[in-house]
Amino acid sequence: MEGVLMRGAHAVSAAMRAPNGEIVLHTEKLTGIYKTKLARVPFLRGLVVLWDALGLGSRFLVISANLQTGEDEKIEGVQLTLTLLFSFVVAALLFFALPAGIGYLADHSILTNAPEKANTGIVGNLLEGILRLLLVIGYIWGIGKVPDIARFFAYHGAEHKTINAFEAGAELTPESVARFPLYHPRCGTGFVLIVVLFSVLLFTLLGPLPFFWRLTTRILFIPVLAMLAYEYMRWTANHSQNPIVRVLIWPNLAMQRLTTKEPTRPMLEVSIAAFQSMLEQETNTSTQPS
Repeated sequence: MEGVLMRGAHAVSAAMRAPNGEIVLHTEKLTGIYKTKLARVPFLRGLVVLWDALGLGSRFLVISANLQTGEDEKIEGVQLTLTLLFSFVVAALLFFALPAGIGYLADHSILTNAPEKANTGIVGNLLEGILRLLLVIGYIWGIGKVPDIARFFAYHGAEHKTINAFEAGAELTPESVARFPLYHPRCGTGFVLIVVLFSVLLFTLLGPLPFFWRLTTRILFIPVLAMLAYEYMRWTANHSQNPIVRVLIWPNLAMQRLTTKEPTRPMLEVSIAAFQSMLEQETNTSTQPS
């Protein structure tokens, strides 16, 4: 995406750099699932909001791509749902089913070589978790080498700097925002790491399972892991000034070394424009009579 997406409580705004150099704004009010009771129920809110956030991100990616190419293609409704489901299936197979299969083979190999030892599943589950972590980190590191993705990560860095500047009460100018850190405790990419780390704990507790049930539980428990990770990320972000919590969020911040890059001044301008547009919509919505 050649731009930045900012989401508030009531509206979402995207700022994109057009081929002629101008900044184009696209703003929408948040409706649908964001306004239902489900979005406020602990644990369940993480699942529903994250799913809809994926839909928002996908639609704005298309809007940004269309702005660059001059085309007018829409992806929504059934097409958007099928696209997200396909992406979910591929990710589940690569990052959950594949490590689970290798972990099962490791446990089976231990039993074959030392049948007198009880199969606790610890070795295979730990190997599975380590492999899953390496796959996720390796994948993000690898795609970060692609020029277009590296540029996307730089816009991601501009987004973090803008939010950090606003939360510090600083002036929202490129010169001011540029001085702030690239990392933020509420970053969504840190959510991925939390899911992986939680999976190591949860799947180790499940112990040894037959091959079919091992794969099945890894897929079925993804929503559970997502809900737990979302609530954990909310809690740590709200208590980020606590010294103990700061230690807990270190892996999250370390992960952002892979998903953020130092932005250019034009990128900061786009990020500031997106944030100010979103903030204006939030202010207008909050002052409207209910």
